[in-house]
Amino acid sequence: MITGDLRSQIDKIWESFWTGGVSNPLTVIEQFTYLLFIRRLDETQLLAEKKASLIKKPLTNSIYTKDQQDLRWSSFKNKDPQTMFDLFTKAARGKVTVFEHMKDVGNEAGVFAQYMKGATFMIPTPRLLDQVVQMIDKIKMEDRDTKGDIYEYLLSKIASAGTNGQFRTPRHIIKMMVEMIEPKKTDTICDPSCGTAGFLVAAGEYMHTKHADWFLEKGFREHYNSKMFTGVEFDNTMLRIGAMNLQLHGIESPKLISKDSLSESNADIREQFTLILANPPFKGALDSDSVESSLLKVVDTKKTELLFLALMLRMLKKGGRCAVIIPDGVLFGSSNAHKKIRQEIIEKNKLEAIISMPSGVFKPYAGVSTAVMLFTKTGSGGTDKVWFYDMQADGLSLDDKRAEIKDNDIPDILKRYHNQDAEVKRKRTDKSFLVPFKEIKANDWDLSINKYKEVVHEEVNYSLPSKIIKEIKKLDQDRFNALQILEKLLNE
Repeated sequence: MITGDLRSQIDKIWESFWTGGVSNPLTVIEQFTYLLFIRRLDETQLLAEKKASLIKKPLTNSIYTKDQQDLRWSSFKNKDPQTMFDLFTKAARGKVTVFEHMKDVGNEAGVFAQYMKGATFMIPTPRLLDQVVQMIDKIKMEDRDTKGDIYEYLLSKIASAGTNGQFRTPRHIIKMMVEMIEPKKTDTICDPSCGTAGFLVAAGEYMHTKHADWFLEKGFREHYNSKMFTGVEFDNTMLRIGAMNLQLHGIESPKLISKDSLSESNADIREQFTLILANPPFKGALDSDSVESSLLKVVDTKKTELLFLALMLRMLKKGGRCAVIIPDGVLFGSSNAHKKIRQEIIEKNKLEAIISMPSGVFKPYAGVSTAVMLFTKTGSGGTDKVWFYDMQADGLSLDDKRAEIKDNDIPDILKRYHNQDAEVKRKRTDKSFLVPFKEIKANDWDLSINKYKEVVHEEVNYSLPSKIIKEIKKLDQDRFNALQILEKLLNE
């Protein structure tokens, strides 16, 4: 957890950006990210120099050459504000700026450096640059947990939806989904709309927390750092932020793909992953011409939420699992496309669970009602019974403030989901229950929890009308008597 001091330091940096004229939250995060990366480059070289000195061998694959020493964080942080600003914006003859060097540094600096196309320096004044550099320099980022927590706190400051429907999935919801799906040692994990890479980071943190012993094995570490995680994202800004988020959480070389997941350019990704975790964009509509043709064969629609479900089925290997957030409309929509994708998942694969979430979970971004769907790709059916849970609270208020409250169904969801034997006897009046395949099929593949949940109406006993009238008369008499007493007091 980020401490009060660290939280205060980040808050002050954020405030400096805003008072300095950089008010767009994503721009603040992006500029903050660039500076963190530049600091990280210098720290990487300092470590390499120490190692070279210890073994008394020359430094190879140097990030900074001898004539680029003034571009290093440890150097320019001590310059006056104008000189520092000039190093970022004005290149001397035959040299590059600090920012140009950051963009050109190459793959040896990690996955973040691969996505620098379009990166723009947007800190407007020497004073603001100096302020922010000095404050970032004071932040102690000594271990993976601290670096990751700092960046997660920074990302939590995105206070409004971005372009193209991008917004940040609540981290406690992501954590719940990861703990339900339980990533395995050999998994290849993908988020086809990765944004800030929150799902991939959470999967990695789950392994550090639950299976720390895995990291003692060289083979697993290599798999974890280079093959386990894949993210697809078409927005370059979000891709850079996601890349930095992964690196600061200790995932050095994930595979990040700069593509539109639903387009023809992504058609080659088929049956590659054993686990998909995602919150794809919904409430969007695409032209059929821009959608990869094989997806339209599964579900002929323009709706992104349905197309992404078809995409996930295509991307998963047989036996692969998926945990995905969907809008409620997917569960009960009456169009042919809605019914067809539900039937595809239920009848031809194995649908395991539907967790209905309250509409306030995504506030302040949106008030849409959503659900979590968990299924396994089999290609040959397997749905026997589907587990439903009616989540009423997630530990936070369901208004725009999203303040912490005591009510929280998430621990109960995890406990019940991982003990399915105990669910068999639950009644439809409970928060969770099982619904057999035949009943869902008979209801035209409807997955709305309200279709199956039974509501018990409490009997209320009312007084007889004669008794109520008598009580009203008594109240009237008491009021009349009070008025008489008041009138008498005023006349004395």
